[in-house]
Amino acid sequence: MMSDDLVEPVDTALRGQGEGLADQAARAVIAYREGDSAPMAALVQVMTPLLWHTVRAQGADVETAQDVVQSVWLSLVREIETIRDPRATLQWTLVTAKRAAWRAVRRARDEQARTDGDEAATLWLAAPADQLPEQQAVRDERDRVLWEHVRSLPERCRRLLGLVALVDRPDYTVVSQALGMPVGSIGPTRGRCLAKLRVSLSSDPTWSLS
Repeated sequence: MMSDDLVEPVDTALRGQGEGLADQAARAVIAYREGDSAPMAALVQVMTPLLWHTVRAQGADVETAQDVVQSVWLSLVREIETIRDPRATLQWTLVTAKRAAWRAVRRARDEQARTDGDEAATLWLAAPADQLPEQQAVRDERDRVLWEHVRSLPERCRRLLGLVALVDRPDYTVVSQALGMPVGSIGPTRGRCLAKLRVSLSSDPTWSLS
């Protein structure tokens, strides 16, 4: 997971580095097709915060954002042979993330309304405005602290968690292809990385208080 305020708004970020990032994405696609997964792994690490911001800006919660960001990367790997213009990869990932997040948020709201009934749905949609900033601030602070600890992990852990996040059943075959990691080592490595993260968080008083 990561904090929303670790990256600039999408338009600003793209204006500052769009050409370079588009080139990097194109090179990663071409290299991946030729059997070199290292540039793709590097692209995942660089672009995941940008995708995260894009998804969260649509109103997605942390869990939904994790799922959407992962699904974008897995879709890219699955469809990589069909990409006609590698230079379009950057724009494709951003647009795909935004649309997927919007659909997920709308679906979650529809399900909430059906599950809780009209009265509960009305209360949920009409939460007092003065409560929303406080709730958002608490969530943002937890994300900030958490991502600071993720950034302190070894590079191997950062790359793996950046792709699979905390999804219960990630597609290990595709993850293996994207990161150049044997399928059999993904689960154990993920477990060790999460254990390191838990130890790091448990020693941070700001996390226990957030």
